[in-house]
Amino acid sequence: MSAQPATGKIIYRHDITPDLAIIRIQPSDGSPVPDFKPGQFITLGLQLDGEEKITNRAYSLASPPEQRQYFELYIKWAIEPVPGKFTTALFNMKQGDQLYWRKPAGAFTLEEKRPDGTPDERTLLLVASGTGLAPFVAYALHLQATDSKRKIALLHGARNAKELGYRDLLQKLDNIIYLPTVSRPNEPESQGWAGHTGRVESLLVPNGGTSELERALGYKVSPDNSFFYICGYQGTIDSVISILQPLGFVSNRNKRKDGSFDIKIETYG
Repeated sequence: MSAQPATGKIIYRHDITPDLAIIRIQPSDGSPVPDFKPGQFITLGLQLDGEEKITNRAYSLASPPEQRQYFELYIKWAIEPVPGKFTTALFNMKQGDQLYWRKPAGAFTLEEKRPDGTPDERTLLLVASGTGLAPFVAYALHLQATDSKRKIALLHGARNAKELGYRDLLQKLDNIIYLPTVSRPNEPESQGWAGHTGRVESLLVPNGGTSELERALGYKVSPDNSFFYICGYQGTIDSVISILQPLGFVSNRNKRKDGSFDIKIETYG
C-alpha cells in the first residue's frame, strides 16, 4: 500500500437492493487508476463521526485492470447483528461525495503457472457467496479482454434473485458458464425465479452420481482438469472444501510438498 491515501469521488452508484450496491470510484484528480491484478482489493478510508483517525475497510475490485477510469466495488451494507459504522456511512454517500483510497493489493489473483513453470490450463471453477462474487467478475472481464482460451465456470449463491447483482452481465459473457442459485426462493425478491435453489455448495453435490456443475461442464471434475477459487463467507468455504477434499483437491493453505494446490481461498464478509 502507498504511505498516504489518495482521494477519490463516487461517480456512479446503483442500488440493487436497499442494502446492496455497485459503486464506482474515480481518483479525484481524474488520473487513471493504478495498475493492479484481477482479484486484488482496494482499501477505502472514511472520516467517521466521533473518530479522530480515518477508518479503513478493504473491498475486492469487481472491475478488471483494463478499466482505467474507475474502480468498481460490490458492497453489502452490514446491518446485522448491528449496523456497521463504516458501511452505514458509505451507504449514506451519494454521487460526487469524496473518500480516501489506497493502491490495490492482495494475493487472491489468478494462478497461471504450475510450480514447475508450465502453463496451468485447467478449467477455472469460481465459487462465490454474496459479495464474494466481486473478484470473479474482475476475473471474467479480464479473461475476456485478453482473449483467454481457459474454460471458466462461475457459481454464485445469493439469498434471493435480486441479490444476484451481476446476473445480466454474466449471462451475456460468452467466455463463461454461469450457474446462479438462491437460498430463499420463496422471498418476494425471488418472484419468478425458476433457476437453481439452495446454497452455492449444493451445485457441487452429486445428485444421481453427477453434480449440477459437472452436468454443465460435461465431465467429472478432478485436480487434473479443474482449479477452484472460493470467495465468500467462512461457512461457504468450509462446505466447499469438505466436498472437494475427498476428490483429492488440496487448498493453498495446505500445499503439497512440490508446492502445488488446486483450491485458492479468500474469506469475504
